[in-house]
Amino acid sequence: MPRHLVALFRTARFMLHLVYGLAIAVAYPWFAPALRRRILQNWSRGLLDIFNVRIDINANDSLHHLRHGLIVTNHISWLDVFVLNAVVPMRFVAKSEVRRWPFIGWLCARAQTLFIERGKARSAARINMQMVELLQCGECLAVFPEGTTTDGAQVAHFHSSLLQPAIDAKAQVHPIAIRYQDAHGTHSSAAAYIDALSFGESLWNILSTPELHVRLIATPPLDACTMDRRSLTQAAHARISDALHKASSNIHIALTPAQHSERNLLPSTRQEHNDVRSDPAAVAPIAAQAVI
Repeated sequence: MPRHLVALFRTARFMLHLVYGLAIAVAYPWFAPALRRRILQNWSRGLLDIFNVRIDINANDSLHHLRHGLIVTNHISWLDVFVLNAVVPMRFVAKSEVRRWPFIGWLCARAQTLFIERGKARSAARINMQMVELLQCGECLAVFPEGTTTDGAQVAHFHSSLLQPAIDAKAQVHPIAIRYQDAHGTHSSAAAYIDALSFGESLWNILSTPELHVRLIATPPLDACTMDRRSLTQAAHARISDALHKASSNIHIALTPAQHSERNLLPSTRQEHNDVRSDPAAVAPIAAQAVI
């Protein structure tokens, strides 16, 4: 089938999935926390299935069991949110502009996204206090310290203020590297939401890509209570950069057809036992908890 027809078919499925999410979002905040997590995870997995985005992950990867702390990761696309939620349901910190986006902003608010007004100290202080309280209550939060999206080839400068709540809450920080790639492990920029690209153009790029793989690389956690903000930020940045560098260096390791058949490619349920590490984590509303 021609690529543009596949993209149109996916578009129809995406719209239906979005409508379904809007319907669920009405009651979402009143669901029990466990149900909200299942809804968020399943809705995200459903979205990735529509886009034919595959997350390679070992069945025993530690990310499957992560339930609390601050996740810190590089930022490539609005799709990052759903990739992460497909593995571990979590709450994100997003720029306040997202709240004003039609439909999507409302969905983000219903999904209990924390909105921050960049450049305003009072807004940052308020969000930091909320993050500290949530972390102390055992919540799982995620931030994109780069403050913008990149093509994923390298990690941009981290803004350390976003990691301060982890120090104040004495929480663990989990640096995770995100890498989009093709089926052979070669870096892909198909999902990159950068430069002057509009959301519609970015969405069409993903819809038009036959298959996209995403690798989430969980690095060892950092104990925030033993570090100052600067050293914590530098350590998280270094671990993510190193993980991406190693992933790029290993793309020449070929997999046999038998190995491919054994891989666990979320959102499907097939088993994986090779050493390619990446990560994915009931039905719902998060059409884009977007980015800082």
